[in-house]
Amino acid sequence: MDFEHRFRVPEKSFHLAGHDPADVAGLTKADARVRRAADARRLADLQERLYAEGRQALVVVLQGLDASGKDGTVKHVVGAMNPAGLAVSPFKAPSPIERAHDFLWREQVALPPRGHIGVFNRSHYEEVVTVRVHPELLSGEAIDPSRARDPRFWERRFEDIAAWERHLTRDGTRVVKFFLHISKAEQRRRFLARAERPDKQWKFSVHDVREHRFWHEYQPAYEAALRATSTADAPWYVIPADHKWFERTVVGAILVSHLEAMDPRCPTPSEEEHAAMLAAVAELRAED
Repeated sequence: MDFEHRFRVPEKSFHLAGHDPADVAGLTKADARVRRAADARRLADLQERLYAEGRQALVVVLQGLDASGKDGTVKHVVGAMNPAGLAVSPFKAPSPIERAHDFLWREQVALPPRGHIGVFNRSHYEEVVTVRVHPELLSGEAIDPSRARDPRFWERRFEDIAAWERHLTRDGTRVVKFFLHISKAEQRRRFLARAERPDKQWKFSVHDVREHRFWHEYQPAYEAALRATSTADAPWYVIPADHKWFERTVVGAILVSHLEAMDPRCPTPSEEEHAAMLAAVAELRAED
């Protein structure tokens, strides 16, 4: 199944209401388990080649409402890769130092070096989604919250994000973005499940429950952001997240697709390096 095209957000024309958070695309759990296992092996191989090549980088953006599965995706999908070439950046509420800089500063600092994969657990998109839902947060950035009432304020932020991601792509860093789309009913169920399990109560947050009340406000904010910033350089994917097993299957498959398109290759030794290797091998064998 071609998940890459099925769930990709088209440029400019997009409506979130047309995407079912419970969609499983006709896939069974058993088939999904087989595919995840194969894709995990493929991800490990492609990451090793990316690291050895050392010429490209990949940024994976995970966005979604609370309990949509971002942490689980990091553990079960990204966890298949070698941590030596991987960096996971969980972006929480900005610190005073981060608020004193421009809204893209902290993500710029966290970008992966060439040969590495960087995973943003939340990202710069909080600045056009969460801040749009709660414009009072702009005061912490020394910006008058009343500016949020002007649509051009958000349009300019979208333009800046798209330009930054285009620059990254042109410079060898591919950007792939996933919106983990969870229904309000499933989000509520997961919050209650956390409260009922002693080993999961540490994840229960009163703040998350308060944000749950804004579920309907977050939908148009995400729709606007995805519509404005899904580009050929940095595409968005709306991933149905009501079923964790399906969400992780799709994210893994799409990551494989992008890494294969990057086509990383292990370096080929020069004639001098090859000759030196043969000499060193001969020396080792002579010890027998």
